[in-house]
Amino acid sequence: MILIIDFGSQYTKLIARKIRQLGVYSLIVTPESAPREIKLHEPEALIFSGGPASVYAKGAPTIAQSVVDCGLPILGICYGLQLICRMSGGLVERSSHREFGKALLRHNGRSPLFRGLDREETVWMSHGDKVTALPAGFRAVAGTANCENAAVVHDRKKIFGLQFHPEVVHTPCGATVLSNFIKTNKITLDWKLKDFIREKQALIKAQVGSGKVLLALSGGVDSATLALFLHQIIPGQIIPVMVNTGLLRDEDHLMPDIFRKEYGLSVKFVDASKVFLSRLSGVTDPEQKRKIIGHTFIEVFEKEALRHKGVKFLAQGTLYPDVIESAGGNKLAAKIKSHHNVGGLPERLPFSLIEPFRELFKDEVRVIARKIGLLPELVGRHPFPGPGLAVRIIGEITEERLAILRKADAIFIEELKTRKLYNKVWQSFCVLLPVQSVGVMGDERTYESLLALRSVGSVDGMTAEWSRLPLEFLAHVSSRIINEVRGVNRVVYDISSKPPSTIEWE
Repeated sequence: MILIIDFGSQYTKLIARKIRQLGVYSLIVTPESAPREIKLHEPEALIFSGGPASVYAKGAPTIAQSVVDCGLPILGICYGLQLICRMSGGLVERSSHREFGKALLRHNGRSPLFRGLDREETVWMSHGDKVTALPAGFRAVAGTANCENAAVVHDRKKIFGLQFHPEVVHTPCGATVLSNFIKTNKITLDWKLKDFIREKQALIKAQVGSGKVLLALSGGVDSATLALFLHQIIPGQIIPVMVNTGLLRDEDHLMPDIFRKEYGLSVKFVDASKVFLSRLSGVTDPEQKRKIIGHTFIEVFEKEALRHKGVKFLAQGTLYPDVIESAGGNKLAAKIKSHHNVGGLPERLPFSLIEPFRELFKDEVRVIARKIGLLPELVGRHPFPGPGLAVRIIGEITEERLAILRKADAIFIEELKTRKLYNKVWQSFCVLLPVQSVGVMGDERTYESLLALRSVGSVDGMTAEWSRLPLEFLAHVSSRIINEVRGVNRVVYDISSKPPSTIEWE
């Protein structure tokens, strides 16, 4: 078992996921609780996560010296490395060259962490500080052009430090580095996803008993998997409800028919579009949008609950990235945005929540989806945000702008499928901007909207690279949208990665 100490990184749960994939049970704890948790769980090793703070800043999170000196193997990542070095007598300073994104790492071949790797590897960086002077007993084993101490080790104490993030998919050698840490320290392999599934099944049966469960079905892979998952665990006890918020795509309306035909599951389709759009009228702030949507969802489900006796639970396909970005698991974490199903919910709920996938990432949910027999076309659907098109319209939401976005998005997705590119990218969509530009159509001046195309590659949604779609394909999509969608006269392509950007624009 490995204990992961969370200093507020957006990637902490991703570390846990990677460790689990390597077959080791892991548990995330706070710095304050670490001494107690070490005594309670007797872990074989510790990992210090990254975090948004600077170790030298006033009020920056720290940890008891006894944890650093506990004698267990420790792997410090980003902030974790810097904290260990500073507490051990080293120096951490603001770097003159920040590193966000890919960097070329060169190691000297003298650390077991890099066993089996080339001397030069691509890694993912996300830092503005760096270790400029190593503590006594530590030695550098790898560096980049802007960070000479990108990997360090204290051989006697079995303390390892990495400035880069081995847990993200954009560090191709990351799994090997983590595996080498596990092998070097002879950590027991004792975890499998099937054990997690069995545990959740038992917990849900015990929690629900003979009660009824309202299930929020959005049409995305997370809620679709949850619907089938619960249908198999507590058949006859779930009431799937799909809410038309007025913010859905045209294809989403097909979900009730699919579930009825394929799984014999009757889905109630509730049209609440007028309520949602009325409350969103004139709202431009993305946080306010998300909270309005989250509160309105609960109101709709409250009304539905009154129509069914014995409803005490609300099931949601919440994933860990939703929790992370809403800073829902750690007071040290920075809130990136309030997801409607986490930070957007009211403080007091009339239901007990059932969120069995809250600790998982989308790729893990897709593994479960395949195991329980969800239709391949549903398993492979691109992620769609719970707030729907509200967060793909920058600025005010109107029915006219929604119609423009729906039509443009349908063209983009249709062309991706026609060219057999849809399954080669992780997520693709259109964003309508509150910007108008001058154009010319039929020898006449136009002054119409700007639309952005977004397509990314990812595994878990925590990091993402923009997709290198063929230029001729992008030109064709742009031409179709401008010719077929009234109100758009300019199309651009988003080539930013996550981080520093997020996948969705809001």
